[in-house]
Amino acid sequence: MTDLNQRIEAMHRRDVMVAWAFVIGLWFAVIFVALATWNLAPNSTARLLLLIGGAVVLLFNTAAILAMLRHYREDRDFMYGIDIKFLDEAKGRKG
Repeated sequence: MTDLNQRIEAMHRRDVMVAWAFVIGLWFAVIFVALATWNLAPNSTARLLLLIGGAVVLLFNTAAILAMLRHYREDRDFMYGIDIKFLDEAKGRKG
């Protein structure tokens, strides 16, 4: 049973790292686009609206990923246990 718990923990840790990498990548991408297109906006009102839109996208996407990670933590044993079971079965069929 310890081996299963270690495998579940490793899968969960990897998924958390990937999710955070996506969040960080999203933040960098949105900030880069805001800076790269700053002079393309016709006036300060347009810039403000674009900044607000970008902030909303960042806020909601970050909150959604945090909620997903919280759900993964709550149901970690069930979700990853099923994944490991199917991975082991597939590996057994290959030989």
